[in-house]
Amino acid sequence: MLVLKLLESEPKYGYLIIQELKAKSGGTFLLKDGTLYPILYRLEDEKLVACRWSEAEGKQVPRKYYEITEAGRQALAEMESVWQSMADGVLKIMKEAGHDG
Repeated sequence: MLVLKLLESEPKYGYLIIQELKAKSGGTFLLKDGTLYPILYRLEDEKLVACRWSEAEGKQVPRKYYEITEAGRQALAEMESVWQSMADGVLKIMKEAGHDG
């Protein structure tokens, strides 16, 4: 869900995804290449993301960019809805449990 969310606004290459996850989560999510790339490959197999190679410019090497597909956007919306329901349920339990003890 988080990888799809980061790709929602624009295509990104793997290292940038790792850096943004770390920065935007305040260091909570520290993915390594060996964790991220299997996720990206699975998302690609499921047609939730598509990839393309950038052209080499100057000293910059070609990079593989991942972008969310329309199916990915729909899946992300569903995941966000499920996540929100789960988070709401957890908060209700936490508040209720605090009154019992």
